[in-house]
Amino acid sequence: MTNKFKALIIDNQNENFTRSVQELDTSALKDGNVLVKVDYSSLNYKDAMILKDGGRIVRNFPFVPGIDFSGSVVESEDTNFKSGDRVILTGFRVGEAFFGGFSQYAKVNSNFLIKTPTNITNLQAMMLGTAGFTALLCSFAVKAREELLMGEKVKDVLVTGATGGVGSIAVMILSKMGYDVHAVTGKKDKNDYLKNLGAKNIIERKEFEGESKLLEKALWDGVVDTVGGAALTKIFAQTKPGGIVAACGNAGGIKINTTVMPFIIRGVKLWGIDSSGASLKRRAFVWNEASKLIDFDKLKSFTQELSFTDLLETYPKLLKGEFFGRAVVNPNK
Repeated sequence: MTNKFKALIIDNQNENFTRSVQELDTSALKDGNVLVKVDYSSLNYKDAMILKDGGRIVRNFPFVPGIDFSGSVVESEDTNFKSGDRVILTGFRVGEAFFGGFSQYAKVNSNFLIKTPTNITNLQAMMLGTAGFTALLCSFAVKAREELLMGEKVKDVLVTGATGGVGSIAVMILSKMGYDVHAVTGKKDKNDYLKNLGAKNIIERKEFEGESKLLEKALWDGVVDTVGGAALTKIFAQTKPGGIVAACGNAGGIKINTTVMPFIIRGVKLWGIDSSGASLKRRAFVWNEASKLIDFDKLKSFTQELSFTDLLETYPKLLKGEFFGRAVVNPNK
């Protein structure tokens, strides 16, 4: 293999934040014990924040961002991985504290990797990426109501932020699981898109604004909340007895104003989703279920493939809410 490769570098010297595509040597990759040739990464909201100004996340510069990637092992000091093995990485602070996936090569700890299931491609893995993995975790949390907790069968599931990366894929998965999906969005022009993904009903975001009673009419067996903030007060009050609220986002704020009533009167469960810290066993299970629950042809229809140059032009649009769909980053494009 060549020792030289391209990577997207962010730097912050004397309060001058820069982004540039540079040529590096593999000797610059100091982390981990497995060297991976990166085929694809993806653009997530956290990536966009880091590309803007470090997002108060990256502390050491210069730095290679990118919180996920798929690719093939080149060299490994761990006998569990051999040259040619296809692998997926999401989370574990890669792209935040450790050099990430916006690069043609990455070197990471073997404990951060899972082997890619044989029934999905490296491209499909990053069409899902961190967003899709999070959506899968949320969906299985909702399904736990009937399987793990042995409660009543799930029927009506609410998904907030339904046109976002996590929300869109969650609508698709939950519909495939056989549930009636009620998608919440503030974008009226995306109703047909959400129906095509499997949403049975579209609810305007403003329906979850304003004051909430301690308990309201019980409507939802499960909820996938990608937004957080004030709307959760009303969502908790509307969740059915024994229902599960899987919370994975905070774009709407980090604070919630609620009471114990939904939890002690109806037994509502708040299930926090930390996709970055999920166990390897959980990761392997979820990724192996992906092919059964994802319509990759449909997912591809709203996925764009970006070069590094495209990425630098696209991330500000994501931060402004002007980018729609999924973005796969091809470092070799």
